[in-house]
Parts: sequence; structure tokens; C-alpha cells
Amino acid sequence: MSLYKEWTDMVVDYVKRRGEPAFWHDYGEIERRIYTKLLSKYQDEVKGTMDELADYFEVSNIYFMGFTDGINDSLLEPVQLEETERDTKVNLKVDFEKLYFNMLDAKADYLYELPQWEGIFSREKRKEIQRDYRDSKMVVNNDKIGRNDACPCGSGKKYKKCCGK
Repeated sequence: MSLYKEWTDMVVDYVKRRGEPAFWHDYGEIERRIYTKLLSKYQDEVKGTMDELADYFEVSNIYFMGFTDGINDSLLEPVQLEETERDTKVNLKVDFEKLYFNMLDAKADYLYELPQWEGIFSREKRKEIQRDYRDSKMVVNNDKIGRNDACPCGSGKKYKKCCGK
């Protein structure tokens, strides 16, 4: 059985037994510990088997698999999650800008507010990434609807007599 399958099965079982808030509370603590160590040693090369990295971060290999699942989109060399075994070699080459952006997207303030980010990015750079994140979520409607145009809802009425009221 792949480590990824063990991870997903464990999460489902945990949530059934204790509830989703309990899972996120407990997993969030583990995730914060791993990120604190990873960010504080951001210049170090972090690679090894899944078991070796789990030992390095002082977590079970199943929880490290969960961490890998979460950081995978921010890695320069993503891990093939479904094929991951305990002896699979992983290199955690992180795109830190993308990681910070993804943490904002996940609304993981307990991670993007870690003080270790100060050693990686200046306050100005973090604000720039936050602006980029906000801009990426802003919807801009370039198609202006005139009041006498057909309503986009498909009613057949003029916009001013339908949704434009």
C-alpha cells in the first residue's frame, strides 16, 4: 500500500472518529513544527527517503506524507504522491514565493505568519506577494452591459427591465 493511501485512509478514519476540527487542530500543530524547521533552514538541501525526512522532522511517515501532499504544489520537483512509498527519495526544493502565495490561498495564517519568513523575505517582499495574491483573486468584468442590451440571464428582456433594476 502506498504511503499516500495510508495517509488518506488515516485522515478519513480520524475525521470519522474525532471530527474535522480536531483533525485540523492536531495536523496544524504538526505542520507548523515542520514548516518552522524547514523555513529556519531554508538554505539547506533537504532530501532523503520519506522515512529519513520523517525522522529529520520528528514526525511519523504518514504525517510527513500529509505534509508532502500539502507542499507538493510549491516544490520545484513535485512528488508523485500516489506512488510514494517509505523508501521513495524526495528532494524538498521549495519555490518559497509560490509557497508563501499558496499559504495565503489556503488562508493558513498560522503558517504565513511564522517569524521564520523574515529570514527569507523582507516585509516589502511579503507585502508584494500578498498584493499579487489579492490581485489574482480579483474578478474584473470587461464586458459592460448597456441598459438597453439583452439581459445576460437569457430572459429575452432588456437589461434595464430585468437584472439591471
